[in-house]
Amino acid sequence: MKTNLNHLSNKHFSKGVEILSIGSELLLGNILNTNSRWIAEQLSCLGVGHYRQLTIGDNLERISTIIKEISLRANLLITTGGLGPTPDDLTTEAICSAFNAKLYERNKLWEEIKKKISTPISNIENSSLKKQCLFPENAKIINNPRGIAPGMIWEPIQGFTIMTFPGVPSELKAMWNESAFDYIKANFSDGSVFFSKTLKFSGIGESILSEQIYDLLELKNPTVAPYASLGEVKLRITAKAESEFKAKGMIKPIKEQLKTKFSRFIFGEDDETLPSIVIKQLLERNESLAFAESCTGGLLSASITSIPGSSVVFKGGLVTYSNLLKESLLNVPNDQLARYGAVSQEVAKSMSVGVKNNLKADWAISVSGIAGPGGGSPQKPIGLVYISILGPNNQSKLIKKSYNPRFNREEIQTLSVNEALNSLRLILLSIKK
Repeated sequence: MKTNLNHLSNKHFSKGVEILSIGSELLLGNILNTNSRWIAEQLSCLGVGHYRQLTIGDNLERISTIIKEISLRANLLITTGGLGPTPDDLTTEAICSAFNAKLYERNKLWEEIKKKISTPISNIENSSLKKQCLFPENAKIINNPRGIAPGMIWEPIQGFTIMTFPGVPSELKAMWNESAFDYIKANFSDGSVFFSKTLKFSGIGESILSEQIYDLLELKNPTVAPYASLGEVKLRITAKAESEFKAKGMIKPIKEQLKTKFSRFIFGEDDETLPSIVIKQLLERNESLAFAESCTGGLLSASITSIPGSSVVFKGGLVTYSNLLKESLLNVPNDQLARYGAVSQEVAKSMSVGVKNNLKADWAISVSGIAGPGGGSPQKPIGLVYISILGPNNQSKLIKKSYNPRFNREEIQTLSVNEALNSLRLILLSIKK
C-alpha cells in the first residue's frame, strides 16, 4: 500500500537538499556509492535544489555533529545507510543525539517486522532486530516493502526535515517510489523540473572545446557543463522549466548550435557509445566487421560485444599477441616481422588484411603497439600504437599514435580502442551508402 505522507510539512524552497551517505565501507572504498547518484537524479526530476553530497563513517559523534551542521543550512536531509540491527548501524540514534531527542519503541512496527522474518530466530523478543523499531516520538515511518529496516520522516526543528533510507539500493528505490517521491514533490518542489541532454565528443580535448564555447558556459538557464573522461568529453546541457516539454525546447537550439559547429567530433548523445554508434552505422550499411588485436589484448572486441545485437555485424576478433600467431592466423610474412618488428605500420597493415580475408568481413581493424610499462625503446617508445583500418574495395587508413608515457597500460589500451572506433566512425560517415 502506498503511504500518504504529503500532509506532514509545509513547502520549503529556499535552502535546498543535502544527501548524507553513512557507512565506513563507503569511506574505505569497499562499496561503490550508487545511492547518492540515483537520489540526485530523482531530485532533478522534481526540480529540487540539491547542493551537497557527503559521506561519513559509522561514528556516532561524527554523524551527530554533521547532521546538526546540515540542519543550519538545508531544508531537507536525505540519509542512506545505518538503519540495520548491528552495533555499527547508528543513523537513527545519531539523529536523535543531534537534537537531544529520545528514542521510543514502536510496538506495531515490531509486529510487522516479525512477520517479515522468514528465518526462525531464537529468543526473538530480545533480538537486536528490535533496534529497527526505535524512532523519535513524532517521526513518521516510511514503509520498506523490500526489507525489514524502515525509514522515517522527522522534522526535529522548524523548517528542517530528515528522511532516512537503508543503504541497500533496491530497498531505497522501492521506498522512494512508494512514498518519498510524492512527499518531496508536495513539500519541497516548486513544480518545475530539470531536464538534461548530454552530447558526447571524441577527437577533441576538454580545454580546446571549452575555449570555443566559453559563451555557452556562462549561461544560467540552460546551463552547459563539460565533463572529461579518458578519450571522451561530455557536454551536459541542463534546463529548468515548468515541464519537461518546455525544458527540451530550451535545450534544442543550443544542441543544434553545437552539432553544427562540432559535427565531426560529436558521436552521440546520452547513453550512446562509440561501439553502439559504429554498430548502428554498419547495420545501416549491411556490412560486417572483424578485429586483429595485439596490444589491446581483446579489449576492442569486448567493447563491441558489450552492445546487444553486435553479433549481426561483428564477425569476430583474433588476439594475436605473439609473432607466431601473427604469422599462422593472419598470414603476416615472417620477413616483414623480422625487418620492421611487430609494432610497425607494415605489420599493422598486414594484420588487417589477414583478418579481413580469413574472417570474410567487409571492414577490419588491427591494433599493434607498446602499452608498457616495459618494452619501449628510443625508436619505439611506450605509447606508440599503429592502427590499420581496411574496408571494401581496399579502402584503407593507417593511424599512428604516440600516446604520452604518463598514461598507464590500461589507459593506452583504452585510448587505442577509442581511436580505432572513432576513426572507423568518421570513415563510415564520409562514405555514401
